[in-house]
Amino acid sequence: MLVLVVDSSTPAVTAALVEVSADGVVPRAHRCTVDARAHGELLAPQVDAVLADAGARPRDLAAIVAGLGPGPFTGLRVGLVTAATMGQVLGVPTYGVCSLDAIGHPAALGEPVLAASDARRREVYWAVYDGAGQRIAGPNVDAPAVAAERARDLAVTAAVGDGAHRYADVLGLPLRVEPRYPDATALATLAAERIRAGAPTETLTPLYLRRPDAVAATARKSVLP
Repeated sequence: MLVLVVDSSTPAVTAALVEVSADGVVPRAHRCTVDARAHGELLAPQVDAVLADAGARPRDLAAIVAGLGPGPFTGLRVGLVTAATMGQVLGVPTYGVCSLDAIGHPAALGEPVLAASDARRREVYWAVYDGAGQRIAGPNVDAPAVAAERARDLAVTAAVGDGAHRYADVLGLPLRVEPRYPDATALATLAAERIRAGAPTETLTPLYLRRPDAVAATARKSVLP
């Protein structure tokens, strides 16, 4: 089954095609551009590009997988709206995966690991994974020092992700180089059981974890002196 994967929860805008079979998940095409200010401009062309790279058309898709975040409001919703709209138009199921899972799961390597992405405001989105790559804490948004304390409590031995690199001095953990951003093949792998089973489409509920920076005014202000 040919599956489209999208993620816009971090500065890395990602679109990929993978083949999901009974034997595993095989990458077919991949595009990723790191630009925190251009999610809306980049994602749709990248979806077109990976389809062209694989010699496929939208009607060839059997499912769509999207990273649910956590991530900043504006960027994250680009990927989720794209996935939900395409799923409705094409009549194929959509499945969501926590984006941090696609960083921590492939990086666990038999030991507990902290996955962190940059949440701005001098904070990180973080989660902890056991040696098998299963999430055992999070996702949360906190100051790096708070994430570091929880990581010590859970005997974490390494950190991974762009947030971990950015705040390496505070976290005080050895760094895993990759994946720095959510891995598209990992996203598909984490949804593969649902895809193979033909599970019903899922509502793609974003993991914002905090309110957006921009909010509507709650009262009118007088312009008179």
